[in-house]
Amino acid sequence: MNTRPFALTILVLSVQSSAFAINAKYAQQLERSGCTQISEGQGCDITKTKAENAKAGFVNEAAAATPKASPAAANPYAGQWVAKADSGATVASIRIDAKEHVWVNGKQVKAKRSDGGLAFKTGTLSFRIQGDRRLQGEDTWIDSDAGTKGKIVSE
Repeated sequence: MNTRPFALTILVLSVQSSAFAINAKYAQQLERSGCTQISEGQGCDITKTKAENAKAGFVNEAAAATPKASPAAANPYAGQWVAKADSGATVASIRIDAKEHVWVNGKQVKAKRSDGGLAFKTGTLSFRIQGDRRLQGEDTWIDSDAGTKGKIVSE
């Protein structure tokens, strides 16, 4: 008897089943119950409501009562920005909306997320705004024609 096809079938089925570990229904149950995957493992019951689980000590009331942030607040790029030269002169005015549409000096440009930041270009100027707002001084612009570069600051 050849066990090779049988072993291969078992391997494929075991790898495939792990891809379906989290689905939309399970996520809804977690949201409704106030549980997390970690707290569920500690006894939080996803079939109960947030109030019932809070009574049992599994839901943090402050976290449950906190309203969710708006998309604009969650977007680290949204707002008014100014590209400054080393001399302090303004190189460009940048506006980014909550949907990451970008305008440089009033002209809309295409932008894309790249390596943890938002990158866009107009003419010979290339801009990059870092997504992690804890990192300071990493929002930069470069003029490939003149060979100059500088910082971008939030207004």
